[in-house]
Amino acid sequence: MALPAPNAPDDLLGRYRTARTQQALFDVRSSAGSGYDEFVDAAGEVRPAWQELADCVADRGRSGLDQLRGVVRSLVDNDGITYIQVGRHGSVLGQASTNGHGAAEPGPWHLDALPLVLSAEDWATLESGLLQRSRILDAVLTDLYGAQRSITGGVLPAPLLFAHPGYVRAARGIELPGRHQLFLHGCDVSRAADGGFRVNADWTQAPSGAGYALADRRVIAHAVPELYERIGPRPASPWAQALRLALIDAAPESAEEPVVVVLSPGIHSETAFDQAYLASVLGFPLVESADLVVRDGKLWMRSMGTLKRVDVVLRRIDAEFVDPLDLRADSRLGVAGLVEVLRRGAVSVVNTLGSGILESPGLQRFLPDLAQLLLGEAPELAGPPMYWGGINTERSHILNHLPRLLIRPVTGGPTIVGPSLSSVQREDVAARIQVAPWQWVGEDLPQFSSAPTAQRSGGLSAADVGLRLFTVAQRGGYAPLAGGLGYLLAPGDAAYTLNTVAAKDVWVRAPSRVGVEWTPPVDLPAITPSPTRAVSSPRVLSDLFWAGRYAERAEHMARLLTVTRERYHEFHYRREMDGSECVPVLLTTLGTITGTDTGADGDHAEMVATAQSTLWSLTADRQRPGSLAQSVERLGLVTRAVRDQLSNDTWMVLAALERALLSSPGALPDSQADGEAFLSATCNLALAGMLALSGVAAESMIRDAGWTMMDIGKRIERGLNLTALLGATLTTVRSPGAEQTITESALVVLESSVIYRRRMLGRVDVSAVADLVLFDADNPRSLAYQLDRLRAGLKALPGSSGSSRAERLVDDIGTRLRRLDPDDLDDVVDGRRVELAALLDGMHRDLRELSAVITATHLSLPGEMQHLWGPDERRLVP
Repeated sequence: MALPAPNAPDDLLGRYRTARTQQALFDVRSSAGSGYDEFVDAAGEVRPAWQELADCVADRGRSGLDQLRGVVRSLVDNDGITYIQVGRHGSVLGQASTNGHGAAEPGPWHLDALPLVLSAEDWATLESGLLQRSRILDAVLTDLYGAQRSITGGVLPAPLLFAHPGYVRAARGIELPGRHQLFLHGCDVSRAADGGFRVNADWTQAPSGAGYALADRRVIAHAVPELYERIGPRPASPWAQALRLALIDAAPESAEEPVVVVLSPGIHSETAFDQAYLASVLGFPLVESADLVVRDGKLWMRSMGTLKRVDVVLRRIDAEFVDPLDLRADSRLGVAGLVEVLRRGAVSVVNTLGSGILESPGLQRFLPDLAQLLLGEAPELAGPPMYWGGINTERSHILNHLPRLLIRPVTGGPTIVGPSLSSVQREDVAARIQVAPWQWVGEDLPQFSSAPTAQRSGGLSAADVGLRLFTVAQRGGYAPLAGGLGYLLAPGDAAYTLNTVAAKDVWVRAPSRVGVEWTPPVDLPAITPSPTRAVSSPRVLSDLFWAGRYAERAEHMARLLTVTRERYHEFHYRREMDGSECVPVLLTTLGTITGTDTGADGDHAEMVATAQSTLWSLTADRQRPGSLAQSVERLGLVTRAVRDQLSNDTWMVLAALERALLSSPGALPDSQADGEAFLSATCNLALAGMLALSGVAAESMIRDAGWTMMDIGKRIERGLNLTALLGATLTTVRSPGAEQTITESALVVLESSVIYRRRMLGRVDVSAVADLVLFDADNPRSLAYQLDRLRAGLKALPGSSGSSRAERLVDDIGTRLRRLDPDDLDDVVDGRRVELAALLDGMHRDLRELSAVITATHLSLPGEMQHLWGPDERRLVP
């Protein structure tokens, strides 16, 4: 019997079935092979909802799936989708990080190339149960901070409410406008072995993942357009529009043109991308605590020395960190006085403070009883059986079944996974439960279905899956996101706490028969929000200022490294020539500009001997100040902090740069050819990337205060680089051959060599060089041009008086430059061009002073607005 072709459908399905069986044998917890399979039925036949995907996979074959995986990875990188892992055992989901400490680096977002497909019937079941669950939780939240019938009626034991950290006493009496107190709801769901859906967690504090879900849809739709067209899943964009309208509608009644902002913990939050992307999709500013201030009982957003009233805050930080006055005193993420503004009804914060109580395991244990009390309904989407230690029979069940339960403290803290406990640990947990039984809830282990994944090479494999669903409050109820955020669960016991290894796009099929209907989200009245053209707070402007500086710094370093490397190879074996002196001069210049040691202790032979390792370090070592890799890394940090201000094309360019520079080998390769190839390719890519970013900024950004500040940073950095370069290369008189090569090298770095050769026909004249790169206002690389742009930029900033300290300083620099004659700069005293050296040193010093003045006057918090804990310590920018 002939073997099937490698790409035959039966071959791929056979491998998939084998993977399911093996997973079931080696992982007794896994549902794969023993639980519900989303892809194939008990007879091994592909389920109808998945037929198009099965055909697509069969057509592609194993090699096609590998290629598809690469396409998805590339699209994720191009879109700049990242995730910061902060001790979650591989999790790529969860709540936003809210402690504000640490500086973990953003890592890649892992996205499976194959979507999770839901039939119209399955979605109808999920949608109905999800909408009801949102209504139940809304009723519970309203009651707990209102009449508290659940407590007085004896349904919910009082300690389960007041002992949980999610209950915020300061929020009692604070109400959102409208019918609903729960604004946004995230719900983790999986399918049990019997095919029914079970709720594993509710997220009501600051639900994360909706931004990732929207971004994942964009990636997968581009990666498999033919499959997307054939299945035609229900779109996710209507939900984003419903969320936008709901945020506007959540404003206090007094707000005529509501201003809405998204409050983020900052770029070191685990889900910083999720927050920034959602803000971009919604069209609302992404702000941090430094952008907001309370004045006169109202919340304001800072904007270039002025204040703009804020009416609605979509918060992505935990409630306890929202206000250091009324809540957690050590918080650096909140706004002092915000709780008082809420009490006055002058602002709406969603989700409302105190909504985190709905995540309490103690409350979840009594949720069916609460639903019956408050709504007279039983939950359609049930959670796993739960047992409270405060009830004798349930406590006995917990103690007798510890190895088969999740143990959750009702006072907050990590979940204890029973199957992972040793006998000694079980005894310790049992003792703790017996000491304070009311503090513990036991929960049956969650069950998961399996679905096909292309995460591993070699075709299809099976993996346990779950999904996070989202709803947003509307005037008439709740609107669901069609689909949500799917995920592949981590192997072993880590899955029980919903730790994951990759995300999945979720496709909901449209109804194909009569009787299965769906309705679009409820439309709200078209309230006109106040236009928020840009956030121009000191924080945002500071990040954009440094984005301009780091981009220019990286471009200059790429040019200088390229020229130095070329001169090194040109003269390495020709040291007897006059021109060879340019190599140690350029290496010394690199050390001067970066402030690092390049072996410049006067020993030129040592510098040349170690040139390759020096060039490698200045290219690829992120820890070396001023290196190309460090500049690109910090450019990535500051741009991600203002992602909502920048074009989507920015991330395509930046991702390619980061892949090349931040994934480089840790040390210089043994092979000289390999090292040279890397250095050449990296510098060329960096230069091309910086030029592309410059083009994106020039052609895609609105000329607002943010763009102006970024351009100011660029002009200051270009002036600093220019004066430092010329000071290190042209102020000392050398032999004619050395002068020739050094001058030409400097002109190449300054992108002015072509026009210089055209003017001077190959002659070397330092005064002519100075005329071109210092005095010629028509040369975009000259110092005069930078000063003109700085003068125009400072004048364009809101609130400019024409006589500010920064503007006066620029005028003084320009005046001194205009008074000089280029011919005087060629005067030599004791082998040194003293006039040129004095000019360059003075201009360099003045530009540094200008940067400090701009930072102090435009990019720092005013003294009266300083946080209670002192100056902002978050910035690590030198």
